[in-house]
Amino acid sequence: MAAQRGQRNGVGVPPPAPTAAEITTPIPRVTEVPAARERARAIPEAAVARLAVYLRVLSGLQEQGTGSVSSEELAVAAGVNSAKLRKDLSYIGSYGTRGVGYEVAVLIEEIERILGLTRKHSVAVVGIGNLGHALANYGGFPGRGFPVTALFDVDPDLVGVPVGGLPVEHIDDIPRVCAEREVSIGVIATPPPAAQAVCDRLVSAGVQCILNFAPVVLQVPDHVEVRKVDLAVELQVLSFHVARRADSAAEAAAAAVNGARPRVNGVVVS
Repeated sequence: MAAQRGQRNGVGVPPPAPTAAEITTPIPRVTEVPAARERARAIPEAAVARLAVYLRVLSGLQEQGTGSVSSEELAVAAGVNSAKLRKDLSYIGSYGTRGVGYEVAVLIEEIERILGLTRKHSVAVVGIGNLGHALANYGGFPGRGFPVTALFDVDPDLVGVPVGGLPVEHIDDIPRVCAEREVSIGVIATPPPAAQAVCDRLVSAGVQCILNFAPVVLQVPDHVEVRKVDLAVELQVLSFHVARRADSAAEAAAAAVNGARPRVNGVVVS
């Protein structure tokens, strides 16, 4: 057996003084790898939105039996460039394998964990007009982990009537029903004047996440997260792009007629 420090031929002797080469800085204690929630806090909101898109694409690939996907293929399917996709996925600690790409099932699990989809969610829709009816009957919510478990309205002709298999409750019952069904997300699809009052009821019921379809800015406490969906604003943004392209095409046509180099967005191009 080889002699260890402090032994010579099996006889204990005082260990020699350490040499300079043996004197090292103590190794710091290994800390725990940051939890998923810590990584999630560092992800930009725009990247979070793209992660949701990647998840949708990956879920479709999994349904088709695809086991792995390259960053280029996933980027094209999601409508982003591959560099941005790799950057987004690096936020969740997923870098893929060279020559193989990403394992679809593993990447789905990682994104679902970051997006909090491994937790139980329950959705309440308030305002059962045309939009509310559509949301209550939309089959895509339960399949993605967001079952609609409560519906509310103030119209007495709607209260008690089943929509999408659920009876409509009166908005006065929001605190009780949301507590009983552990509602974590409230969807506001009411007329604008009623939106803030409905929001206040949801917040008082303990709902901390709200998806607002009403074209108003809601006032909420700091701990409540609000996402606003304004379809009119989205249409106006699209109108801007249509107008810009039409102007560019008109400038190019005018330049061609006049024999000058065309301009695109006001810039001369060769």
